[in-house]
Amino acid sequence: MRRLLEYENQIFLDSFHEDGLLVMAKGLGIDRIFLNFLKVYCDPANLVLVLNTNAREEEYFTEQLEKESIKPLPRNITNEVGANERQKVYLQGGVLFLTSRILVVDFLTERVPVEHISGILVYKAHRIVESCQEAFILRLYRQKNKTGFIKAFSDSPYAFTTGYSHVERTMKNLFVRNLYLWPRFHASVVANLEQHKVDVVEIQVQLTSATLACQTALLDLINACIQELKRCTTAIDAEEVTVETAIGKAFEKTIRFQLDPVWHQLSAKTRQLVTDIKTLRLILRQMTQYDCITFFSMVNSVKMSEKAFGQNTGWLFLDAADSLFVHAKERVYGQEKTQINEKEKKEDKEPLLEECPKWEALRDVLKEIRKENKNLGPGEEPGAVLIAAEDDRTCNQLKEMLCDGARSMMIRLFNKYLAQKGQNLEDEAKRIRQEKMAKIRTNKGQKTKAAEQTLTQMVGGASKEGNTEVNTVGGASKEGKTEVNTVGGASKEGNTEVNTVGRAKKEKGNIRDKHNLLDSCSSRRNEHTVLKGLVIRVFRASRPGVPLRVYFMMYTGSVEEQRYLTTLRMEKEAFEFLIQEKANMVIPEEREGKLEDDPNLSRDTTPANATVNTRKGGAPQVSTQEKVVVDMREFGSELPSLIHRRGIDIEPVTLEVGDYILTPDICVERKSVSDLIGSLNNGRLYNQCVSMCRYYQKPVLLIEFDANKSFSLQVKQSSEVSIQDVSSRLALLTLHFPKLRILWCQTPYATAELFEELKVGKPQPDAETALAVGSSDEGLQWSDKYSHGPQDFLLKMPGVNIKNYRLIMNKVESLSSLCDCSQEQLTEVMGSEYYATQLHNFLHSKPKEPVDKPSKPGKSDYKRGFKRKR
Repeated sequence: MRRLLEYENQIFLDSFHEDGLLVMAKGLGIDRIFLNFLKVYCDPANLVLVLNTNAREEEYFTEQLEKESIKPLPRNITNEVGANERQKVYLQGGVLFLTSRILVVDFLTERVPVEHISGILVYKAHRIVESCQEAFILRLYRQKNKTGFIKAFSDSPYAFTTGYSHVERTMKNLFVRNLYLWPRFHASVVANLEQHKVDVVEIQVQLTSATLACQTALLDLINACIQELKRCTTAIDAEEVTVETAIGKAFEKTIRFQLDPVWHQLSAKTRQLVTDIKTLRLILRQMTQYDCITFFSMVNSVKMSEKAFGQNTGWLFLDAADSLFVHAKERVYGQEKTQINEKEKKEDKEPLLEECPKWEALRDVLKEIRKENKNLGPGEEPGAVLIAAEDDRTCNQLKEMLCDGARSMMIRLFNKYLAQKGQNLEDEAKRIRQEKMAKIRTNKGQKTKAAEQTLTQMVGGASKEGNTEVNTVGGASKEGKTEVNTVGGASKEGNTEVNTVGRAKKEKGNIRDKHNLLDSCSSRRNEHTVLKGLVIRVFRASRPGVPLRVYFMMYTGSVEEQRYLTTLRMEKEAFEFLIQEKANMVIPEEREGKLEDDPNLSRDTTPANATVNTRKGGAPQVSTQEKVVVDMREFGSELPSLIHRRGIDIEPVTLEVGDYILTPDICVERKSVSDLIGSLNNGRLYNQCVSMCRYYQKPVLLIEFDANKSFSLQVKQSSEVSIQDVSSRLALLTLHFPKLRILWCQTPYATAELFEELKVGKPQPDAETALAVGSSDEGLQWSDKYSHGPQDFLLKMPGVNIKNYRLIMNKVESLSSLCDCSQEQLTEVMGSEYYATQLHNFLHSKPKEPVDKPSKPGKSDYKRGFKRKR
C-alpha cells in the first residue's frame, strides 16, 4: 500500500477525528482511504463492523492488507458460520465483514456485544435509505452504544442529487453530522496533482465515412422513436428524455422510472417503442466498441428477424434504417459501384472487412514505444505496457489483433459468421459478384447533409474539426472508455484493476504478446469514463519517481466523446448541488444519536396500545411492550425494520407456519405480487393457507405491491372467467378458506402501520409457542383433530349445523356408523329431536331412481373415519 498523498492524508485525518459522510469523486482514491481505516482498526482490542461490501471488494481489501503484513486480517462472517461460532468471533475483536441480514438477526438476538463495538464503517453509503437493513443496524447500534463511531464512504455524488433532501436524509439514517465533499476540482486535489503532471498524448481518431453514416442513422432512429414515444404517452418528461440523455447508461432506468406507474395502462406500441430504443442503444454501443462484422451481424439479425418486422413500431421502414443497413454492410463487403467494368466482371472480389481505426493507432503507438525502448541508456529497463479497455470481449479482440494481425482475425470472424449461414468465403465472393450484377444502385457517393451531421451538432454541443490526428497535450487529459496505453509500472490502484501486457516484439510482421494475456482493465464495468483518467493521475502522483506516459484515444465527433463530456458535466453539477445543500443544511445537535433522549432513536412517541387515564393528568399508561414474532427469512425485506421503528419489538425465529405472528390468534403470510402468482401456480399458497387455518383463528394473507409500479392480476384483453387467471384463483382460495383474510398494502410503511393497528388491545405472541407450531400437534384447533373431508361432507347434511356437528364427530366413529344409527340414537347424540329427524330422514329415505342407475359405491367408501390419520 503506497503512502497517502497530501490531500488523501487530509481526508483521512478529517474523517478519523470526526464521524461523518465522505463523498469523493470517482478515481480520487476512496478505496485507499477505506483501506487505511481498515489498517488502523485491525487490532483485537477493537471490534469494527464493515457494512455494504460485496465478496469481490472484501477479497481485494484483505489482499491489500495482507501485502502490508497486517495482522490479524479482517474476517468474513457468512451464513456458513453458525450462531454459536459467530458469538465467539465477535468476542475475539478485529475487523469483521458481515452481511446485513446476519448482523440484524444477531443484534436482535443479542449475540453481538453491542457495548463493546468500537465502531461501524459503511461502504457505498449512497445506498442507505430509511427502510434498508443497514439503517436498521445503525439504529439498533446507536440505541445501546453511544460512544462508538460511524464513518460512511461514497464515490457516487450524482446518487445524492435525486429526490428531496437526499443527502440530508442519508446523513440522518447514518447518524452523522459532518459532510465531507472532495470533488476533482477541490483546491488541495488540483494543487497536489498538478505537481505530478502526466505526459499525455491525445490521439483523436476519425470515424470512417461508413461508420459515421451508421452513427447518424442510429441517432436519427433513436430520435424518431423518442418523438413517437412522447406522442404516445404524456408520462414522459420531455426535458429528461432526449437524444443526448439516450446516449448515457442511465437512460433505460430513467425511462422505466417514469413509465413504471402506468406501465399496465400503456399500449402495445408504447411498450414496443421502449424496447426498440433499448435495441438501438445497444447497436449504437457496439458500433464503436467491436469490429464491423460483429456490428453487421447484429444489425442484420434485427433486419431479418420476422419477429422484429411483426412487432416493431415502424422504424425499420424509415430511410435512416435503410441507410444503417446499407452502410453496415458496406463496412464488411465494400461500397457498391454504379458501373462495373469488364475486368471486374471476370474477377471475384474479396470482402472489404473494414478495420477499426483505433487498431491502426494502437499499432503505431506500440511501434513508437518499442522504438523508444531500443534507445534506452545502459542500466535502464523498459517499462510495462498497459492497455485499458471497457470489457473482456474488447480486450480479447485486441489481444488477437496484436498477436495474429487484424486481417487474419477479421477473416476468422467473417468465416465464423458465414459458417452460421452455411457458407464459406469463396461462395460469398461469388454471391457478392452476382448481387452487384443484379443490383446496380444509384450513386451513393454524394452524401446528404444529414449523413455528415455529427453527434455534437445534433445534441447542440460544440463540434471539433481538424485534420491533425495526433495532438500532444500536457497536464490533465480526457480518458476515454476504449484503449488507454500506459508506459510505467503495473499495479492495482484505486477503483481500477490494470493488467499488463508483456513487451511488444515484432515477429513475422505481427506484434506478438510473449507474456500475459490482454484482459479487461476495469474491475467495475459500469464505471464512468472519467474514472480511468483520475486513477492514472493518482497513480502518477503516488509514484513520483516512476516515468509514465499516457496515450489517450477517442473517436472525435462520436458517441463516446459526447458520453464523456456529459459525464464530466453531470459530476460537476452534482458536486455543486451538494456544496449548496451543505451550505443550507440545518443539522440538529442530537443527529449523531449519542444523547440519551435522542428523538431520532425514539421509535414511537405514543404506542398504539397506550390508554389515557384522565385522573392522572392524561399520561399514557402502557401495559406491556408490544412485540411481533418474525420469521428469519423475512429479514431480507424492509418490513421488519419499519415495524421496529414504530416501537414494536422484533423476535426473530424460524417459523414453520406464517411469516409474522402479530397476536396468538393472528398469523400473516406476506407475498409480493410476483410471489403471489408463483405460489398460486405451484400450489404452495394453498398448503400455506391450510396450515395457517389449522393453527390460528385469524389467518391473514398480506399482498404487498408498489404504488409506483404497475401490475395486473387479469389479462386485460380477456373478459371471460378462467381458472388460469390470478383473480379467479384468489376467489377460489377465499371460498375454500372462509376464515382467510386478504390485505393489500402498497408500501412496507403502510404495512407496518396496519400491523400496529391490528395489535391494538390484543395480547402479545409467544415466540416459543410460535416456534412449536407446525412441528407437533400442539396448537391444533379442535376441528383439525379430525379429517377435513368427512367434516365438510357432514356439514352439508340436513339437520347438521355448526353447533351440533362436533357432538356427532365426538360420539360417532365414521359416516358409515352414522348411517346405522336409529332416530333415537341420533336424538341422544345431537340433543335435538327436530334436527335428528331431519338427518335420519335424509339418510334413510329412498331417492327417486334415475333412468340410468349408477353403480353402487363400494362398502369401503362409506367407512372413512372422522379421526385424522396420524
